[in-house]
Amino acid sequence: MKYTKLSAAAALAAGSALMLSACAPAGPAASGDGSEAAGSGDASASGSGEVLTGDKGQKLTAKADGPSMADLGDVKTEDGSIAYSVGADDFLSYNGVQSNTYTTYNSAVVDRMFSSFYYFGTDGSIIRNEDFGKYEKVSDDPLKVKYTINEDAKWSDGTPVTAADFIVQWAADNPTITDPNGEKDEEGNLPPLFDSITGDPGTYIPEAPEGEADSKEFTVTYAEPYADWEILIGSALPAHVIAEQSGMELTELVDAAKAKDAEALAPAAKFWNEKWDFNPGELPDPALTPSMGPYKFKENGWQAGQSITLEANPEYWGTPAATKELVLRFADPKTHVQSLQNGDLDVIEPQATVDTLEQLKGLGDQVNIQTGDQLTWEHIDYNRGKGSVFADSPELREAFALCVPRQDIVDKLIKPIYPEAKVMNAREVFPFQDTYDEVIAESYNTELDQPNIEKAKELVEKSGVDKPTVRLGYQAGNPRRTETVALIKSSCDQAGFDIQDTNSTVFFKEVLPAGDFDAALFAWSGSGQKASGANIYKTTGAQNQMNYSNPEVDAAWDKLASSLDEAEQFEQVKKIEKLLWEDFQAIPLYAHPGIVGHNANVANVRDTAAQSGALWNVEQWKRVQ
Repeated sequence: MKYTKLSAAAALAAGSALMLSACAPAGPAASGDGSEAAGSGDASASGSGEVLTGDKGQKLTAKADGPSMADLGDVKTEDGSIAYSVGADDFLSYNGVQSNTYTTYNSAVVDRMFSSFYYFGTDGSIIRNEDFGKYEKVSDDPLKVKYTINEDAKWSDGTPVTAADFIVQWAADNPTITDPNGEKDEEGNLPPLFDSITGDPGTYIPEAPEGEADSKEFTVTYAEPYADWEILIGSALPAHVIAEQSGMELTELVDAAKAKDAEALAPAAKFWNEKWDFNPGELPDPALTPSMGPYKFKENGWQAGQSITLEANPEYWGTPAATKELVLRFADPKTHVQSLQNGDLDVIEPQATVDTLEQLKGLGDQVNIQTGDQLTWEHIDYNRGKGSVFADSPELREAFALCVPRQDIVDKLIKPIYPEAKVMNAREVFPFQDTYDEVIAESYNTELDQPNIEKAKELVEKSGVDKPTVRLGYQAGNPRRTETVALIKSSCDQAGFDIQDTNSTVFFKEVLPAGDFDAALFAWSGSGQKASGANIYKTTGAQNQMNYSNPEVDAAWDKLASSLDEAEQFEQVKKIEKLLWEDFQAIPLYAHPGIVGHNANVANVRDTAAQSGALWNVEQWKRVQ
């Protein structure tokens, strides 16, 4: 699975946009705040000790209405622990937004330690978290947004969360602050001073946030309107720690950030880039890793290669964690069902396959099972680069689209898991979203509903290529994709293609970057974003690994991204979808079904469509009778 790009600040808060090769299990938490959002559910049962039954059979301690966190009322942290695993990879770094630490595995840990101005709800919508702070758009021209941090918000070492944290985070996410001693790229550009996974805040907000270092308020001004302005600023790493470890006063560091002074910022960048990365099992002095979320590192709680334990943060000002300890185990996904059965894990999110679902059902009343749509979609992308059979042949691209048995794939591989599953006919909207029908009505040709082998044969002949070979690549170790390729081969070989299954253990790491494939089978995932697809389909997009280019698509994305008018944004989405279908680029297959299995005595586990996965509200999980 690959994840569409967010800002580092948003990712730090939301655990989103992770660039991964893994397809299972699901991603990390949507919120590091542990607080209820405005508009959360009915609190009629809060604090009463009553256990409710949710509409999916799971246990709840408060009614959960809508996509936001339920209001649990007066929460007191209870002794005990709950165990979860995102996969086998060990923890890496407190700074989870560097190029070498930005993974689901790492975010599953650090996202518990940060609060944010927003989080993603169960339907992927943006939920404002006013327990952390508030934000308001104060001007459209120029686009200007004011942020106010909760007066009580503080780090676990007692230091207040202030504008200083966000000003320094902006500098870290600013690609125009470059390393004068770095190695230039082929175009002669120096690398950014800070190793951040994004440059969006510094790109869209060219000048530093306005505000005093010790203030609870700051304002950002955009160079031009930006559709995703609500999620560009989310959370921040602790500026006071960076300053102290860099031998600087906090005001000195903030002034250097505002001035974009690379020389003055060099010591801070060195610490930011290197000193929050740990050796397995060796957590540093807690003073280096304060928390402003519901959990913090437990002393001696990291067992290398086994697990890391977090404990409730006693200095957290918001709703406290419901359970004292959260154990995050480093366990092979193949072992998760067995570990759930024997009690080593309490909550799992295995890849949704028929076999896995049957295994979970076999555990009977011991577990609850939740299934549903996810904002993750499977697709086939054409490689248009040199050496690909699809590079210069619109006939072969159309022929392949006409022979892929999309309905058959959904019927055989997805519906047995999730009966409501449908073939997906768009890329930027999902079948379960309200605008989907209108989008496909104006962009999609129903001729593609079922394979048309005869027409595909004619197009193959017209291409002049005799028995064109299609190397269909994907990350090895994914049974569902292996079955998908087999179904495609069975159909498309009849049209004159020679489909070859070229899965690889290094598909994302080596094969995809080298362009050594004709078509790629993988998934994109995102939450609450409007313009992130530009990074995939624009000619200059950083995630455009298919060498796709269409000036009309580029222009539509530019218009969408620079508009604050939702009606205009929607018109551009429809235009983009129509153009992508005309180009037969990124053939959608289906929205991923999700599975969450959990101990029947763990309450408040709620599945989500967002890529953040079950951990999105982990601070609300608790054991009940």
